[in-house]
Amino acid sequence: MQDITIHDSRYSWTRLAITLAIAIVCNVGMWAVIMVLPAVQAEFGTDRAAASLPYTATMFGFALGNLLIGRAVDRFGVMVTLMGAGVLIAASYFAATYATSIAVLCLIHVGIGLGTAAGFGPLMADISHWFMKRRGIAVAIAASGNYLSGAIWPLLLTGVLIEDGWRGVYVALSLVTLLIMLPLCLLLRRRVPANAMQRADLQSSANQSGTGFSPRQLQILLAVAGFGCCMAMAMPQVHIVALCIDLGFGPAVGAEMLSLMLFGGVASRLLSGVVADWIGGVRTLLIGSVAQCVALFLYLPFDGLVSLYIVSLVFGLSQGGIVPSYAVIVREYLPAREAGARIGFVIMATIIGMAVGGWTSGWIYDLTGSYQAAFLNGIAWNMLNIGIMLHILTKTPRLQRSAA
Repeated sequence: MQDITIHDSRYSWTRLAITLAIAIVCNVGMWAVIMVLPAVQAEFGTDRAAASLPYTATMFGFALGNLLIGRAVDRFGVMVTLMGAGVLIAASYFAATYATSIAVLCLIHVGIGLGTAAGFGPLMADISHWFMKRRGIAVAIAASGNYLSGAIWPLLLTGVLIEDGWRGVYVALSLVTLLIMLPLCLLLRRRVPANAMQRADLQSSANQSGTGFSPRQLQILLAVAGFGCCMAMAMPQVHIVALCIDLGFGPAVGAEMLSLMLFGGVASRLLSGVVADWIGGVRTLLIGSVAQCVALFLYLPFDGLVSLYIVSLVFGLSQGGIVPSYAVIVREYLPAREAGARIGFVIMATIIGMAVGGWTSGWIYDLTGSYQAAFLNGIAWNMLNIGIMLHILTKTPRLQRSAA
């Protein structure tokens, strides 16, 4: 039976390895802009909020791309969609090197974000079809490509940034995308059989009917929760380099803290994937959200070098599994054949939260002269996420896991 043997098979794990490699290259667009933020601010002579706008533009493109590219994957398959996204990313990087103002750079970064989205929600949706018993860990591994990208590439490109500036970084990334990502996409030709989709739809429908929520209601709740948790998540991730510069530690230390945070996030994502296969996506997400809130509180009293390294690691270990848990929840409760679009919609909400949160933190900094109030703002949004997930948990029945 083809609809059984495709799940958790040797091919499934091979496909997951290819997916992870693509994600590591594809996702660098959302981290490169953080790395070059101080250099962009210095070149264009602007304030911190304005210098954060290219990141916000990237994340809005990333948010929209998760929805649109997710729908394209449902319709055309992942291979063709990813190749188109790869071309868009490479072209946008190259165009950014000719930007003459923040406004032009922001416009180009929408394209970077749009293409980069292919390496996140759409890849999680695709790989979720190839696993049943180990779906949680498979989705977590695919999502880890995003954090691995942020942990690896800033360290590799620091020398380029110092020698050739932020424009040299973007030229290098354009070439990397064309030479590595596009050939890997050709290895994802195979598509999920129709009868496997039908079996998965039966399972998710049975799970969803027991909650008392309609599919639309559940999706909206997940989207609002995702926006809230990522408003909170954005403060450390987007501004850690700038915070380190303000404290006199320099951009290299900030890049190291970002990498440490993201490596911690990778560990958290993998552990959360294992936990999700055991207790389900809702409970796993709630655990991560509470832990993230605690970590944000820890940033308030500590601003020493060693303490910031420790708190950044704690933050990474606490929040890394949150976003992949949304994809697991969608697959547990919503139609499988619409996985790309539905996961894309929820991921879009989380990315909008990151985009707005990144800008809001910069705005609060300009208003108050420090990041203390920005951390408090993130904690408040995190509380909203916790409340919504507790509400969903009270309505969540025991999951059916016997079908794909």
